[in-house]
Amino acid sequence: MMKTRLYTPNVKLVLVASFFFLMSPMLINPVIAGFTREIGASSVLAGIVAGLMNLTSLVLRPLAGNLTDRVSKYHLTLVGGCLLLIASLGYSFTTNLALITAFRVLNGLGYTLCSVCMATWMASLLPPDRIGSGMGIYGLANALGMACGPAISVFLYQHYSYQSVFWLAAVCSGLLVVIIQFVSDRGVPVKRATPTTGASRRIRIVQPKVLPVAVILLLFSLPYFATQTYIVSYVATRHFHVAAGLFFPVYAVILLVLRIVLRDLFDRVPFRKFIWLCLFFNFVGLVGLTDMTNWLMLIIAALGLAAGYGLMFSICQAKAMMLVPEADHGLANSTFYIGVDLGMSLGPIIGGIISSVLPMFWFYPVMMVITLPLIVVVYWVNRRALA
Repeated sequence: MMKTRLYTPNVKLVLVASFFFLMSPMLINPVIAGFTREIGASSVLAGIVAGLMNLTSLVLRPLAGNLTDRVSKYHLTLVGGCLLLIASLGYSFTTNLALITAFRVLNGLGYTLCSVCMATWMASLLPPDRIGSGMGIYGLANALGMACGPAISVFLYQHYSYQSVFWLAAVCSGLLVVIIQFVSDRGVPVKRATPTTGASRRIRIVQPKVLPVAVILLLFSLPYFATQTYIVSYVATRHFHVAAGLFFPVYAVILLVLRIVLRDLFDRVPFRKFIWLCLFFNFVGLVGLTDMTNWLMLIIAALGLAAGYGLMFSICQAKAMMLVPEADHGLANSTFYIGVDLGMSLGPIIGGIISSVLPMFWFYPVMMVITLPLIVVVYWVNRRALA
């Protein structure tokens, strides 16, 4: 049988748009705390302002999921992109802390709408037999945005100014808005059969079938986001002679190669095999981080987390789509991203608790004990539902 065509013009446009969508907040996130401190905020308040985007996203995920199943993906992405553009420009034209806080909330709302809508839009453009492959490449575009954004942001801030970062973020948001104008399929929702009681129109907080997937991804992501926050101080405290800043570029390159090489396997290999494989590699990554005394161990650590959390992100997102009918794809995506949001929030918190209570040597061994056995338990309890 001929393989169904995957890379249609619409799919390519959404992939490029998704890269620019994620670049915008990823450019701003590394510098927003420093910017708010520079304009007079305390360290605590700066941290709160920086975290407002994720908090807003976490609270509004269910609303975005329900809207995505009822409203055109194009229109919601357009609104989200415009909010990202307004927020990015707003940071560059004011030093008023109250306004910066308001723009941070707008940033969170735009990020929420785009992240849920674009993933659902992408899934709706894919042939049913290629959802795994397609979402793997979609995850790759996201991963590139997450890797390139912070690196470019730090360079611009160090060599130019905070405003240069905000302007580039605005350009990325503007490109997102422009590119989606050329997508011919506007992602009009599939209408579900409505019972006479009208119960199906009720707002739902989560899609229950996707909750185990979200919890599994949450547990996979905790070490990654803890590393994102603490790797510089971890390397300095343990006196490792490696450049901590190169961990994530190496991670991104490895993930790029893995997703391209394995993209067709996402539709053919069962979820149960992937979870054991990714679990093993997450363990390898944490072992590498525990003893990152040289470049080889840094590469092993990056390979482990890329083949563990990095691959599991795409696998779980594709699985979330497959567990529910197309009419529920928006809610499934919002439930999936709740796991991501909680990982982004709880990873640094748990990392902070570990580093304050125990010597830094125990940072990653404790992460292993906290996450890996729980992943096994959650999967084993829900293995039939996820089959």
